Amino acid sequence: MDSITQIWKQIQAPGFDPVAGKALIDQVKNVAMTSEAPAKVSFGTSGWRGEIGSEFTLRNLQVVGAAIVRLYKEADAKTFEALGIKSFDELKTKGLVIGHDNRLLGHEFCQIVAGQFAKEGVKIFYGGEMSTPEFSAVVEMLGAACSINMTPSHNPSHYNGIKFNPADGGPAGPEITNIITALSNEMIADWKFEPLTEVKWELIDSLKIYTEFLHKQGTIKFDEIKKLINSGDLTLVCDYVHGSTRRRPAATLENPACLTSLRTEDDPLFGGVAPEPSSKNLEGVRNVLDKATTKFRLGCIMDPDGDRIRFYDGTREIDMNSFGAIAFHYMYAVRKENGCVAKSVATSNFVNIIAEKLGAPIMETAVGFKNFRPYLSRNASQKALIAFEESDGISGLNNTLEKDAQFGLLLALEIMATTGKNLGEYLDGLYKDFGRLYPTRSGFEVDKSLVGAPLKAKVDAIAKIGVPGAKVKIGDAEKEVKSLLTLDGVKLIFTDDSWMLIRPSGTEPKVRIYTECRAESEKDAMFEAAKALFFKE
Repeated sequence: MDSITQIWKQIQAPGFDPVAGKALIDQVKNVAMTSEAPAKVSFGTSGWRGEIGSEFTLRNLQVVGAAIVRLYKEADAKTFEALGIKSFDELKTKGLVIGHDNRLLGHEFCQIVAGQFAKEGVKIFYGGEMSTPEFSAVVEMLGAACSINMTPSHNPSHYNGIKFNPADGGPAGPEITNIITALSNEMIADWKFEPLTEVKWELIDSLKIYTEFLHKQGTIKFDEIKKLINSGDLTLVCDYVHGSTRRRPAATLENPACLTSLRTEDDPLFGGVAPEPSSKNLEGVRNVLDKATTKFRLGCIMDPDGDRIRFYDGTREIDMNSFGAIAFHYMYAVRKENGCVAKSVATSNFVNIIAEKLGAPIMETAVGFKNFRPYLSRNASQKALIAFEESDGISGLNNTLEKDAQFGLLLALEIMATTGKNLGEYLDGLYKDFGRLYPTRSGFEVDKSLVGAPLKAKVDAIAKIGVPGAKVKIGDAEKEVKSLLTLDGVKLIFTDDSWMLIRPSGTEPKVRIYTECRAESEKDAMFEAAKALFFKE
């Protein structure tokens, strides 16, 4: 018999027919439900992700469920503080929220994990198909102790994942996930599998609760959006790539006639595409909006678990580097809200230029949405009006601590309704007022012996020569370093606001380079200069 990996290659081959190939899909499902083979668990901030059938199986998920239960039963005061509750009894009373995206066996994976909580008397809320921000909203609205989300986010269809959030609804930090990883791997080799049984849980309408959350928080101005929708001059197109956000905007916006929804059918294989908010996957949105004759046009694509979004306005694609800047400028300069902007170190500095000229605080963090928690939490002393990262994730004032594609969509509609501008028009105004940056993202491979600590040390050494005031040769010219950041790799910001970030991969022999230039013609020279700095050290 072919290995599960080989079967997945057949399933994901171009032209695969899921109806004719149903036997292959059933074979994967059967192995995933019956395999006794252990796997190595690595539970990071984005959870544990594995191939369905070879790693991600009922047995191995049962172990992870048991590990999370042990986490609570064996927690000390410091761990309970990170979890946001005070005792195991409080977990039992407040309960667990659990649900899944549209992958194979989502319901069964939820059952097997929830079973480990149920036998300890923990109350369980089951939402079925849920988007990632809904977990955060439901935990907060129901006062639950934690949530478990069966999703690998935007990964291809052969993956599934399990993600754990504590009582504040945000992504778990390493002080929690390291314990889950250690306990899972301690138990996994000798675990005796307990067959799948029905779990008694309370069914919840996560979409209804999420919508109530949005109205309760008051960040989104729904009355303004309604005026735009009722104007009859809006074309709105949303592509869900068969993910868990399907039907969400329609319900939140009360089924507007202006909305065209794409790829809403059940398809755990996502039509054979990588289900991410990419330029290629925006083609369907472009095809509709390019024919629109309305004054206002907005299209978007969301990933399967609803935590990433990318836009198109009928004239251009607008990624999160641009939309994050638009959103912050709108919140600060138009709505006159008080607060900061939070963004990751690899994200465009366009918003930095805007915030600096407006006199607004900038909170730049290491890569990873978990790092925005201090600025998104309800009791934050410095509240983020907008928090975003270049990989299409966004949240904002009093919203979820998770990335939230729907929040991004609703805010985009509000911006259009309030300003009378499409996103591209708003962006052109920012370019006129603040200038423009041209981004690139690339990298190169290094010797395998450098993987891990040696590679990190070599990158970190660049900071010694990139101190403020230092001159760096870029092509035929020189740039002066204005400031240096070492949050996550080494980032040099020059006096003309161009910059380069050199980051090591933690698991591969690769160096990743991000740059932004004031002139598009500088792109290649900036990359080569960054590469030269690495090899100089």
